[in-house]
Amino acid sequence: MLKLRIAIIGTRGIPANYGGFETFAEELSTRLAERGHEVTVYCRNYNMPERAGEFRGVRLVHLPTIRSKYTDTVVHTLLCAIHTWSRRFDAVLVCNAANSLFIPIVRLGRKPVALNVDGIERKRQKWNLAGRLWYRMGERLATLFPNRIVADAEVIANYYRETFGAESTVIAYGANSERAESTGELEKLGLAPGEYVLYVSRLEPENNAHVAIEAFERVRTEKKLAIVGDAPYSDSYIAALRCTTDSRVVFTGAVYGPGYRELQSHAHGYIQATEVGGTHPALIEAMAVGNCVLANDTPENREVLGEAGRIYNFNDSADLAARLQSILDNPVRARELGQKARRRAAEHYDWGRVTDQYERLFAEMGRK
Repeated sequence: MLKLRIAIIGTRGIPANYGGFETFAEELSTRLAERGHEVTVYCRNYNMPERAGEFRGVRLVHLPTIRSKYTDTVVHTLLCAIHTWSRRFDAVLVCNAANSLFIPIVRLGRKPVALNVDGIERKRQKWNLAGRLWYRMGERLATLFPNRIVADAEVIANYYRETFGAESTVIAYGANSERAESTGELEKLGLAPGEYVLYVSRLEPENNAHVAIEAFERVRTEKKLAIVGDAPYSDSYIAALRCTTDSRVVFTGAVYGPGYRELQSHAHGYIQATEVGGTHPALIEAMAVGNCVLANDTPENREVLGEAGRIYNFNDSADLAARLQSILDNPVRARELGQKARRRAAEHYDWGRVTDQYERLFAEMGRK
């Protein structure tokens, strides 16, 4: 395959230190670079204070933004879109439907654009009316402005098909299956291998960390619940979570890199409590290392998990508690479900396969 010049905009940048889109940008861009492509990832100045010009073969461009919940992403993406005029790219990947408005700016520079729309983000409770309207507008513009729409789940592709009559290319998220053998991060956090249940997400209301905590408070066990994550602009919600009187609940804050891999690799089980979004990276990562997964009953979680875990009633802490107690009381069954999840992740959510699909997409866009 000919060498392609590819740009990724709409994330905070790499190396990943925030959320799923950042991990996606790192995993995809570095693999494309390893295959000989010239890849550029746009980064936000404040998120990468050292402002390195390169990361694992990927070129980094750092641009400013206005830091607030409502301006951070859109201002940065606007500047990135304008900046693409000064570079030669065969394809530009824009992340997040909220950035749809700026795609025509990129295309004015005669560059084809693919848009990864993510989930139905306007459903998140953190957005006021203006924010929800912006996302709704972004969904509509996503069907008009990019050359290709990319959805990471069939559920999301069906939404765009049924709501707007627009077809999407479905390319799943990926996950690494290598388990960490080290335990240094666990020791720092007061955790022991196999002696905790894991929850990972941004600590925002619709991700339901409070449901996981309420359920765990009902469970009879000496194991702990590790709540991994943080979030800007959610101070009051996080403070409410920390009011739990259950000493078994451990708040780790955000953890990335090898420490995060340790947490995923040594858990007894994993809780996926989210109710908004497409394919959740932490869920696939938990599956890939062989965790027994308990997931909130949403179409997206059902699609990803299949029969390789257990679904609990939507936002029902009592049902989650009962299922938690079951996997805690039956570790053999928990291991069986974990191995089933690992096989499903290897079959459907391998980063190599994901990179193959994006590579073909970008090559097709470049030819056209």
